[in-house]
Amino acid sequence: MRILLVEDDDRIAQPLAEDLEHQHHLVDIARDGEQGWECAQATDYDLILLDIMLPRLDGITLCKRLRADGFSAFILMLTARDTTADKVIGLDAGADDYLVKPFELEEIEARVRAFSRRGDRANLISLAREDLQLDLVACKVMYKETPLNLTPKEYMLMELFLRHPTRIFSRSALIDKLWSFDRCPGEDAVKTHIKGLRQKLKAVGASEDIIETVHGMGYRLRSPAPAPPN
Repeated sequence: MRILLVEDDDRIAQPLAEDLEHQHHLVDIARDGEQGWECAQATDYDLILLDIMLPRLDGITLCKRLRADGFSAFILMLTARDTTADKVIGLDAGADDYLVKPFELEEIEARVRAFSRRGDRANLISLAREDLQLDLVACKVMYKETPLNLTPKEYMLMELFLRHPTRIFSRSALIDKLWSFDRCPGEDAVKTHIKGLRQKLKAVGASEDIIETVHGMGYRLRSPAPAPPN
């Protein structure tokens, strides 16, 4: 998932972002409500983790503004306020869920997993195409019965291609999908990760061109070979 974390306390934001990235999510951090609004306008997010007490624009107002603007992705409120009235205010503002600080990282990981199963991702626990299989729960990729030892970015590339098996992704589109604003690389970095992924696929017996280069356009999964005639 691509996640926007709107939190002004670095003691919370940094370890939470690092933990979510370890779970193969892509995280952008906004330090105040106005910056959160600007990020949400510029990028399609699957989930916003939104603190209520924020400088410049508070979380309740930001949540209302996002919903009024048609933002349909999930919003999880993070706050130290734990009364029923506070929860009702947050949910009525348009939040999907509410988590009271302090929280354990394991709890927020579970909430994020629950959001990822909703909507068009409901009940998905794996992705597969021919002999390739990606386990979304264990975050592992297998070719036939052999596991691939992928870097986090290689895993994210594989997941993106398997979720959209016919789509062609340009290098700039892959950067937009898989890198946060503050770590945006050049297009050569995309080539490097694609090359590494192809080499690891080849090492376990897959064709290295299972990830196809469409010249002048980008990359996609190669279409399955047609079944032989009877």
